[in-house]
Amino acid sequence: MALQVEIPREIPVMTLPEVVLFPHAMLPLYIFEERYRRMLQDVLESDRLFVVAGQDMEKARVTGEFEPPFGIASVGVIRASHLNEDATSNLIIQGLARVRIRRILSEEPYRLVEIESVATEPGAQREALAADRLRLTDLLLAHGKLGGEVPEEIMEFLGSLKDEETFLDLAAFTLCPDGLEKQRLLETFSTAERFSRFFSVLQRANENLVIDNKLRGGLPDDRIELN
Repeated sequence: MALQVEIPREIPVMTLPEVVLFPHAMLPLYIFEERYRRMLQDVLESDRLFVVAGQDMEKARVTGEFEPPFGIASVGVIRASHLNEDATSNLIIQGLARVRIRRILSEEPYRLVEIESVATEPGAQREALAADRLRLTDLLLAHGKLGGEVPEEIMEFLGSLKDEETFLDLAAFTLCPDGLEKQRLLETFSTAERFSRFFSVLQRANENLVIDNKLRGGLPDDRIELN
């Protein structure tokens, strides 16, 4: 699933709250702000690339900074774009690669940033990553049985992926139940460490679902092992 695209050093960015784009993931966006409408027009006329960065809400609260982006984000390519009659647009952007935002270059007419590529590494042998994939699959299936949102069609799609890192990133993008942890997963460059972090996220989520179900009387004791 490798996508060979030359990524520029200076590039437009959308800084969005509670949004995390991963490599290979498809993200639908609705473009309505004037600055982003202008940005979309410009990128469609050039390389169709821009960065999607999560907004660091805690930093904004503490410092008052305007839409501070997290330092690690993803650059994506517009795969489809539809201009509506009211000049808004619906588009789908596909993540290409992790990048580090080095600095904000300008805010007008839209935010432009300087970025650098970020390399990831396996962090373990192929056999160990394959075993991690099986464990993550089990945790996701358990999450669904406990009442978490794990659509069957998503699991079928993930099961068709051959590359372990792609499997992990798309699983995190679609199924990680915690938005801030999703950002932390994006920031974890070792695939093995990323698996481990996602294990912890899902184990906590499953434990909470077990407790919630028991409090509501919906889960017998013999299913506690599902966490």
